[in-house]
Amino acid sequence: MTTTQQRPLWAGRTLALLGIFLVALDLRTAVAALSPIVDEISAELALTPTIIGVLGMLPPVCFAVFGILSPAFTRRFGLEPVLIAAIIAMVVGHLARGFAPNAVLLLVGSAITFAGLGVGNVLLPPLVKKYFPDRVGLVTSVYVTLLSFSTFIPALVAVPVADSAGWRVSLGMWAIFAFAALIPWVALVIRHRTGSADPQAEHSESALMGRVWHSSIAWALAVVFAVSSLNAYAMFAWLPSLLDDTAGTTPAQAGVLLSLFAAMGLPAGLLIPWLATRMRNVGILVYAGVVFFIVGYLGLLLVPATATWLWVAFAGAGPLLFPLALVLINLRTRTHAGSVALSGFVQGVGYTIGAVGPLVVGILHETSGGWTVPLVFLMATAVAGAFAGVVVARPHLLEDAHERRQRRRSA
Repeated sequence: MTTTQQRPLWAGRTLALLGIFLVALDLRTAVAALSPIVDEISAELALTPTIIGVLGMLPPVCFAVFGILSPAFTRRFGLEPVLIAAIIAMVVGHLARGFAPNAVLLLVGSAITFAGLGVGNVLLPPLVKKYFPDRVGLVTSVYVTLLSFSTFIPALVAVPVADSAGWRVSLGMWAIFAFAALIPWVALVIRHRTGSADPQAEHSESALMGRVWHSSIAWALAVVFAVSSLNAYAMFAWLPSLLDDTAGTTPAQAGVLLSLFAAMGLPAGLLIPWLATRMRNVGILVYAGVVFFIVGYLGLLLVPATATWLWVAFAGAGPLLFPLALVLINLRTRTHAGSVALSGFVQGVGYTIGAVGPLVVGILHETSGGWTVPLVFLMATAVAGAFAGVVVARPHLLEDAHERRQRRRSA
């Protein structure tokens, strides 16, 4: 792992820092702002259960698809221009959702927004690598924390805004915040002319994209990311129903406990990237996340009505694997080209697997008639993360595997 001399955080890179933080604040608003007011939207646009289900599946599907496609875009156009295009897609998508006259255009606007979010997901780690190689842990900690804020703040304000100004304002107002994130990146490209792609970096990144599929560290990080994504999406979809059936909670209590599950991401976002940059064996953090998942699920399985909040908190601590995977994308690469390749692969594969979590848990619940089999399934997925942790713990870089193969061929 390479070391980089630290310099003042704001020195010559204020626009990049503001840009990263403002984009992070936008990366979940479109997801979190919709579900609390879906009944009000449905009253006007006559959303069917199928359309509501598609709206629920769009975020992870778009995150997966554009996670895979984003590195190809950056090879052609460069990091900053692609991010600017993604932010513009967010602005357009937010406005399209707010002005949607029917369910079809609501779906189209949502898809455009989620496509922009998917590209932003992938590009933030390599942008941190490019502009803050000396502060990877700190900047990642802050932006992951802001990402958590962008998850629960829209959910808190969606209903009050919809009640006072209508659901269209509640959905469309987030375009203002996305537009704010556009300003520093446009200014940065104009001021420093960082928008053009570097041919050498383009060639390097193109080669890395082919080899990342054969990299053990890439697959291990993808598994870690997938475990976090699958379990988080499954819990967001099914935790209230699970608690209602097994712990006898009221809808209000289940909502509070779901908020507790989500809130556990705040301390994880602050601490995990900072710890990962300082620990010799980051596998310990992977194992900790696995243990948190298993303890939480065992509590919900065996004694769900006793200290329910504790088991939910344990399960909510398991997704510490998410910020860990994000910071390791940079810690396990040497160049920002490698970071782009690894970020696209890890998030593309991870979100693809994560998208099936709610569906599989729902099918297992329906076929088994209870929650034992779904919880055992989720525990089994967590155990898979422990095996990946063995590989993640080794301090090797994505680019090194190719260099070793080249040396063996030339020997």
